[in-house]
Amino acid sequence: MNRNTGMNAGQIIGTMNGQQVIGLDIAKHVFQMHTVNMGTGEIVNVQIKRAKVAEHFANLAPCLVAIEACGGAHHWARELSKLGHTVRLLHAKIVRPFVSGNKTDATDARAIWLAVQQPGVKFVGTKTAAQQATLTLHRQRELLMKMRIMQTNALRSLLYEFGATFAKGKRALFKEIPRWPLKVLHLWPPKLLHPGHRKLMC
Repeated sequence: MNRNTGMNAGQIIGTMNGQQVIGLDIAKHVFQMHTVNMGTGEIVNVQIKRAKVAEHFANLAPCLVAIEACGGAHHWARELSKLGHTVRLLHAKIVRPFVSGNKTDATDARAIWLAVQQPGVKFVGTKTAAQQATLTLHRQRELLMKMRIMQTNALRSLLYEFGATFAKGKRALFKEIPRWPLKVLHLWPPKLLHPGHRKLMC
């Protein structure tokens, strides 16, 4: 993680390292942007449609854009970085204390804008597309392993109801299971004796 070194003496809130600070709350369809116009002091809190985000930021001078590290954040961090902006991703627990009043897109964007300017705040590193692809593979593998365990446990429970017991472990289950179906088949209700079920069990 990177760490914010804090605001320098005399630094004006709303800028960091000479760049205008923008808080961006991302979503599926409409993004919310919060910043302060350093020329007029006007608070800018506007909505931007997803399809117009890249175009909007392409027309801005290089800014420091803060985004909460949620779904899609790494993608937008990469896209905005390509446009010359400095992007900082913040963990949700850092942003949460700065949400005031009812939780809306506008208050979230303002909270992000405030949180990124706090001294000592830690940033989440932006993942590359390759890193995210690798992480996706790991998560899919974990999901498949959980599904396999659920299925084997369900099979154990089903056959246990008909008197079949097995040693612990997946290997033991699949090693012993071929000798059980014919022993318990005559105990099964007629609904389970469909030709297709017989074929699966034999």
